[in-house]
Amino acid sequence: MNSALKKSEAIVLHSLKYGEGRIIVDMYTRSDGRLSFIVPVPRSQRSKVKKQYLQPLTLLAIEADVRQQAQLQKLRDARLLVPLPSLLSEPAKLSIGLFVAEFLYHALKGEQRNEPLFCYVRDSIMWLDGAPDSYVNFHLVFLMRLSRFLGFWPNLEEEGDYFDLRAASFCTEPPLHRDFLLPQEAGHIRLLMRMDFPTMHLFRLTRAERARILEILLLYYRLHLPAFPELRSLQVLQELYN
Repeated sequence: MNSALKKSEAIVLHSLKYGEGRIIVDMYTRSDGRLSFIVPVPRSQRSKVKKQYLQPLTLLAIEADVRQQAQLQKLRDARLLVPLPSLLSEPAKLSIGLFVAEFLYHALKGEQRNEPLFCYVRDSIMWLDGAPDSYVNFHLVFLMRLSRFLGFWPNLEEEGDYFDLRAASFCTEPPLHRDFLLPQEAGHIRLLMRMDFPTMHLFRLTRAERARILEILLLYYRLHLPAFPELRSLQVLQELYN
């Protein structure tokens, strides 16, 4: 079985205890895309892989023995790439972060090496951690812009007041299926496409609008990513804004 010792940046997506002494950790790596690692439970501060490194969205520099056909890889070493102090300590950011991590865990399943995608996710996490305020729409902008890297960014070449969620395109008449947005809600898509992290605080949304836009985005992803499940962290995120 071919293997190679690789160094890479990585984003922790999910950790799950496996038996008494091990943890399965899913990461999105810069070098190889999505990988799963089997890691002994860290039992002291001397462990090369510390327990706090396995929290969702932690940014790591890792060294791993990557075997092409193996389902679980061996993590040799890990250190913090960038500390994220406010993401783990501020309740609002923690709720957003847990939602984003769970979302990425499902959205990036099977995703191969894609450096622009990796850099987008890494830089977005760093932006959220560093933002002093005005990040209430972060998750909406993040999901909308992530679609560009996954292949279903809305088509701007077609004009129209309706939005076909399946075709990822605006249209002048309602399509023959039910997965489309009426003009008022199609306007939310145009609005999101104009927003980015530095300017999103300039776009005022009510709680009801924010909740509906997130509902639309999750439907959009389910139509383009088969077997995309309901997210357990969604309720926590919704309670944050109620």
